[in-house]
Amino acid sequence: MLDYGKEADRYDASRGGEPRADAAAAAVLGLLPPHARTLLDVACGTGLVTRRLAGTGLRVTGVDSAHNMARMASSRLPGAVVLGDSRRLPFPDASFDAVCTVWLLHLLSGAQETRAVVAECARVLRPGGVFVTTVDKAAAHDVGSDIDAVLAPRPVRPAVDRGRAVEAYATARGLAPSGEARFRGHGQGRTPRSTIEDLHRGWFTSIPPEGPLAARLTEGLAALPDQEVPRADPRFTLRAFRMPSPRPPVA
Repeated sequence: MLDYGKEADRYDASRGGEPRADAAAAAVLGLLPPHARTLLDVACGTGLVTRRLAGTGLRVTGVDSAHNMARMASSRLPGAVVLGDSRRLPFPDASFDAVCTVWLLHLLSGAQETRAVVAECARVLRPGGVFVTTVDKAAAHDVGSDIDAVLAPRPVRPAVDRGRAVEAYATARGLAPSGEARFRGHGQGRTPRSTIEDLHRGWFTSIPPEGPLAARLTEGLAALPDQEVPRADPRFTLRAFRMPSPRPPVA
């Protein structure tokens, strides 16, 4: 996995910057209940999306485990960002009206860790609250381009953020599906040259950067035309899950 502490300084510029953050925040907000007043952004990264969520009048808290990411987020939301592990969130039960995880679950090591993070997000939700998360992130980047054709022989591990799996983890914690949205990953269309760079810095976790498969894929990518021309942007998927409100007592 990439070292996100080291990635912090270049993260925004390499991930679509302001336009992508605008699209992500708008999609998250569209899935929140009207009564939401507090929101926890888990794995908030540099705070680019978090700041937009806070700009709507919500009282937003960000949490991230990477010190440099949290430092940058704190500069955007002073006093509203803490260091913390998404598997053991440093907040009491039922603390927030909404919780979101944008581009987190795909980074986790497997089903056990993913289940633990979803359980923690459910734990800190108030009754009637909503948990919003990206799912199937890797699939969003497969846009049917010539780059995808070159990459087709690569081994593909079962995604830890598969929509069906995440739904099962959420329902096991009492959450019910409550909506879905998609948004564009502005500025994240792959070029052949950037994909070669990603191969050799470990972005494709199933491909050893210095191994023979990386070398073969590099050769195929280098032979493509328009080395600097981005292919289509990915389209990310958000799923929302609601914590039921307690039923009123029978009169």
